[in-house]
Amino acid sequence: MKLVSAIIKPFKLDDVREALSEIGVQGITVTEVKGFGRQKGHTELYRGAEYVVDFLPKVKVEVAIADGVLDQTIEAISKAANTGKIGDGKIFVTPLEQAVRIRTGEAGDEAI
Repeated sequence: MKLVSAIIKPFKLDDVREALSEIGVQGITVTEVKGFGRQKGHTELYRGAEYVVDFLPKVKVEVAIADGVLDQTIEAISKAANTGKIGDGKIFVTPLEQAVRIRTGEAGDEAI
């Protein structure tokens, strides 16, 4: 099993959710986060004063999946979240040792 975490632009969340549903991913967790990458934020003008916005609003989408659908999941997220502009985000894949469905006690692939 793998845990796929994707940091994406907030307005792309619906596209990513739909893309994951189409390939059969059943559950996702979404968190509103702030951060920056290579772009290091940007400068804005407010009431004539310039200020730097260091942390940009992003959305973190987490999906627990079976190993067999990893490539499909990465491709679906990549295509749905892509705008072609700087700051599109990143996808991180980490091993997931165990998953347990609390209600039924199912473990492993059956729990996801």
